[in-house]
Amino acid sequence: MDAIVTPSPAALSRAVVFDFNGTLSDDEAVLHRVYAELFEEQGRPLSREQYAHHLAGLPEQDLVRAWLGDRPDIERLAHLRVDRYRELVYDGSTITGDVREAVRYAASRVPVAIVSGASASEIGPVIAAAGIAGEFSAVVTADDVVRGKPHPEGALRALELLRAGDPGLAAGDVVVLEDTEVGVAAARAAGMRTIAVLGTMPPDRLAAADELVERIDPALMRRLVG
Repeated sequence: MDAIVTPSPAALSRAVVFDFNGTLSDDEAVLHRVYAELFEEQGRPLSREQYAHHLAGLPEQDLVRAWLGDRPDIERLAHLRVDRYRELVYDGSTITGDVREAVRYAASRVPVAIVSGASASEIGPVIAAAGIAGEFSAVVTADDVVRGKPHPEGALRALELLRAGDPGLAAGDVVVLEDTEVGVAAARAAGMRTIAVLGTMPPDRLAAADELVERIDPALMRRLVG
């Protein structure tokens, strides 16, 4: 079953925005593994439950700071985490076949974008390896914003970029797919319709979304963009 919450009737969306980690890329287990190993080395172990409850969805340096405290080597540790992540996902396999088809289907009909708290250096190689990098009209990463999720800066920056091809595009015309509470909050704060993908967090943590779904696939995109 795709839909967990039956959506109310809505007009077709004119643009689609994907979060990256845990949404476009099925990699939350990979992320936890890397963070857990890194934080264990720093004397602050991290369980999967602690990761999901306290940290998932936060921008990179904010996440490291939230667990280890404000220390002078935050930037170094964040870069180390990205390097270790890239070693595990370089082949693009965390983006499933269904998701690749869904992205291609959506991009054939409307502009699609990525808005993520991850860096360009980790997103770019994965979407390239998955063969979908050319489908995105805009990619907004942690490198492009001052304030990460739950602030709406990233979503609003994506809207600005998408308007280059569709000047009349309004926030309410955009549907955002997210997997975390902070991601849903950011999209809603930007005035965009929000669909939460289950897997990273339980449904009650995602209740602010307009709809919950179990997965991203072409059938979902057909319903969203026609």
